[in-house]
Amino acid sequence: MKKVIITIIAVIVVASLMVACLAGCNETTNNGTTNNGTNSGTNNGTNSGTNSDTNKYEGFKVGLICLHDKNSTYDKNFINAMEEVQRELGLTNDQVIIKTGIPEGIECFNAAEEMVSNGCKVIIADSFGHEQYMIQAAKKYSNVLFCHATGTKAHTEKLPNYVNAFASIYEGRYLAGVVAGMKLAELVAQGKPAKVGYIGAFTYAEVISGYTSWFLGVRSIVPNVTMDVTFTGSWYDETAENNAAKMLIETKGCSLISQHADSMGAPNACEEAGVPNVSYNGSTAAACPDTFLVSSRINWAPYYKYVIDAKIAGKTTADIGYDYTGTIETGSVQLTDLGTAVAEGTAAKLAEVKAGLADGSIKVFDTSKFTVTTRVGDVETSGPLTTYKADVDDMVGDDGKSDYVHETEVIANGEFQESKFRSAPYFDLTIDGINLLDTNFGD
Repeated sequence: MKKVIITIIAVIVVASLMVACLAGCNETTNNGTTNNGTNSGTNNGTNSGTNSDTNKYEGFKVGLICLHDKNSTYDKNFINAMEEVQRELGLTNDQVIIKTGIPEGIECFNAAEEMVSNGCKVIIADSFGHEQYMIQAAKKYSNVLFCHATGTKAHTEKLPNYVNAFASIYEGRYLAGVVAGMKLAELVAQGKPAKVGYIGAFTYAEVISGYTSWFLGVRSIVPNVTMDVTFTGSWYDETAENNAAKMLIETKGCSLISQHADSMGAPNACEEAGVPNVSYNGSTAAACPDTFLVSSRINWAPYYKYVIDAKIAGKTTADIGYDYTGTIETGSVQLTDLGTAVAEGTAAKLAEVKAGLADGSIKVFDTSKFTVTTRVGDVETSGPLTTYKADVDDMVGDDGKSDYVHETEVIANGEFQESKFRSAPYFDLTIDGINLLDTNFGD
């Protein structure tokens, strides 16, 4: 199975600083308590949380299962959001259980079961491969609400206590692409190539949706830009990400780099080479002050509060919705502060584009803004999309494998409608202007 992550200027929240050096990855934390572990997103819900009645949270326990630990910017983002919610709701350390380094295997079920035995009423897992084990746990423990970020199966499983969540992060990536485009235009004026590079983990819809939206943001500023994409085959591999960035810079001649991978490998390579970088899930300004431009991220705090309050209120998936899609308006899609290396006029342009996304005059996947090349026999044809069926309803057969059937029409009103039919991304097209140097679909 393919594994599947803004407020502007006046309301920008500074994302957590990424660590520049890697510590051991065998840590599992419970807000200060160390356990044993190993290392490693359509309901546009609103924040229903309130701290006006703190008594309703008394004794309530919530659990978070993470693939890696805080060395991974992806998992750090989830953990920081939970710590924020803990402070806001006044939860004690005993009420919040965070387990890190939980592989995408039976270990996830075991971790969830342990959390149930410890009294957790809401359990959240952060990695795509955790899904089948969260579903297994949900079927066994009907009195617990199981929430899975980036998952795809809640709307087909239809369990009363299992939900998926993600965010319209493609809007955040598009905005980050605008920042990159402004910088690229400056570099092109200096004689640099109109070419960018991107490091992805796996060739999954989540990653494809992310780098395509980012590229479209860049291209809204530099129309003739092209992009090379390479995949590491891992969500977190500092060496592979560092080498990929160096290859894109030194061999492919990319003038600017972005990523959907979780270590400091690519940003550090960019800083060393003096090449501008757009990171993900947090600012790298401290470690890479000369090259950091901006970073987009999903803020999970509004969702955590939403599901905690829903569970306390006795709600089921019929009330919550099988899929939750956080947005800019809910505070779920954010950008960091701009780095000092951005081009002149970036902040004003960013505010203009954000306003366009808000009023609907700008749509990220506007089908008039990109073309796709198709091949029939030896004949290739390039043109805009007028119809496309996406693999939205991920069904599993008797063999335990996904069917990979593209069954849902997603083009309407001149737009690829990402996040409408489920929260997790399903944009999986390679548009013209993007060159895949390789692919990696995992196991």
